[in-house]
Amino acid sequence: MTSRDDRTVVHLVRHGEVDNPGGVLYGRMPGFHLSALGREMAQRAAAYLGGHPITHLVSSPLERAQETMEPLAERLKLPVTLDDRVIEAANDFEGLTVGKKPAQLLNPRFWPKLVNPIQPSWGEPYQEVAERMSAAIVDARDAALGHEAVIVSHQLPVWTARQHYADKRLWHDPRKRQCSLASVTSLTFLGAELESIGYAEPARDLLPNASGAVGA
Repeated sequence: MTSRDDRTVVHLVRHGEVDNPGGVLYGRMPGFHLSALGREMAQRAAAYLGGHPITHLVSSPLERAQETMEPLAERLKLPVTLDDRVIEAANDFEGLTVGKKPAQLLNPRFWPKLVNPIQPSWGEPYQEVAERMSAAIVDARDAALGHEAVIVSHQLPVWTARQHYADKRLWHDPRKRQCSLASVTSLTFLGAELESIGYAEPARDLLPNASGAVGA
């Protein structure tokens, strides 16, 4: 039988804005760091979460995620576990500037990758993203039992995890994701059962000034 002491929250935080003036779809590429605005967003997320009873921190190994976690880790004086399971989704278009120049996709060599948007055929299947994210979330939940955990990840993995836990279809229109920069998606569990899903945007007032990350 579960009790209130078994209530655990796992917060999924999307990283802040990335310094990416060229509009590159950076995906898992190394060397992409937070912009000055992105670091301010990270501070906002840390301020929002800093008063919570957080006992466990997890980050994607990519630089932008680790840099988003830094202010919170410093505030809480907690170590950060790097977990490949919460990394950005694999994408065959990494390195292109399709956000600014979508005509690149008219090149016939890309056509075989565009045949199945549900899978998707250009990258890691949504089901695989959901499985690795949910495994990481369960481990974080168990590590923080009765308290709270934070995982800093990326837009597509966070949104896919949310859809999975909400028992909704995984394929979707990326333009309709509710997962802004430095946002916090909170999964509350009572024991092993999901109790609720919450969402907050601590850096919402900074978003109109953001250049917008290409990739996530």
